Amino acid sequence: MNEELARLLPPPPERDVPPGRLAHHKDRLMRLIDDDAQATAPAASAPEAARPRRPRLPRPALWLPAAALTLAGALIVGLVTTSGSDSGYGVRPSAGESAVVLLDRIADVAARTEVEPVRDDQLVYVKSLTAGAEAKDENSPYVPGQLHEREEWVSQEPGPVKQLALHHEDGHYYPLRELLPPGSPGVPAGIDRPTYKWLAALPTDPDELLAELRRLIKPFEGQERSQAVFDKIGELLNASVMPPETAAALYGAAAKIPGVTRIEDAVDPAGRRGVGIRRVDGRSAWATEWIFDRDSLTYLGARSYLTVDGPMGDKGTILSETAVLKRGVVDEYRERPGA
Repeated sequence: MNEELARLLPPPPERDVPPGRLAHHKDRLMRLIDDDAQATAPAASAPEAARPRRPRLPRPALWLPAAALTLAGALIVGLVTTSGSDSGYGVRPSAGESAVVLLDRIADVAARTEVEPVRDDQLVYVKSLTAGAEAKDENSPYVPGQLHEREEWVSQEPGPVKQLALHHEDGHYYPLRELLPPGSPGVPAGIDRPTYKWLAALPTDPDELLAELRRLIKPFEGQERSQAVFDKIGELLNASVMPPETAAALYGAAAKIPGVTRIEDAVDPAGRRGVGIRRVDGRSAWATEWIFDRDSLTYLGARSYLTVDGPMGDKGTILSETAVLKRGVVDEYRERPGA
C-alpha cells in the first residue's frame, strides 16, 4: 500500500551534488585543465623546481571506488594444488600462499562468473556502505567520515553525457554531474567513466591490459605509478559491472604489479571477515587494500589508510572505505534490482 501511495505522489525534488563531492569534481576539472595546458605549453628553457602537493584522496566507491561491487578474475600463472572447501567456483585459500597465487584464484572465479551484458540504455546499480575522510583545508589533517549507505545508478551511455549518475544517501537523491566548460557536450565513456561497453573493449591479456592502464592513468604528484594503477583497478572493481574476461584480466594485471601483498585476516567496513590484497605507496604514505570472502573469493570491499604519522593525520587514519552490499542492472533511475 505504501508503495502504491508513493507512486501517486510527485517525486521529491532532487538536490545538487553536496559541497564535498562538488569540490572533488571541481578539483578534477582543474587537474584536466592543468594537464591540457602542460601538454600544449612550449618547453621551458630551464626546469622549474617541483613543489610537493597534497595528495588527492581516492573516491570512495564512485564507480568507483573502486572494490566493486565489482568483480573478479585472471590468468593462472602456475598450476596450484588446492585443498579445503570449494564454495561454488571459489577455492578456500591456503594459509601462507602468496598474493599472486591468491589473485590468480580470484581471477579464476571471476572468469567463471556469469554476467548478463549491460545495454547502453540501462544503468548499473550499486548499494554500498561507504565513508570518506575530510579536511578543513590543505594544511589540516584528515578526519575519518561516518559510514553510511549509498545507492547509485550509473549511466552506461557511450556518448558524452552531462549526468554521470544518480546518488541516494542521507534520504536525498543527488544527480551527479561533471563540472564542464560552457558548451561542452559532456563526458564520454572512458577510464574515468567506465561503461560496460568500454570495459568490454579493454585487452583481456593481463600484460596488455596492464600496459594500457599505465598509459591511461596519470598518478598525482608524489604518487607511485604502480599505486595509481592498483587504486584505479580497485575503483573499477568497486562500482562496475563488466564481462567476466575483463574482470579476470584486471585481477591478472593486479597480480603483476610489484609490491602487492596478502592479508591473512581482513575485515571490510560492514564487518565481514575474509582475506585481503594490499599495496603500500611509499611516496604518498598510504595503503590500499581489497577484501574478499574467504570461501567464495568474491569481492567484498576496500579501504585506504595512512601508513605513517604526518601532516595528513595519524598512522592508521582511514581515508576512504567501501563495502559492496548489492549490485545489479536496472532500466530506470531509482529502480532497484528485484523490485
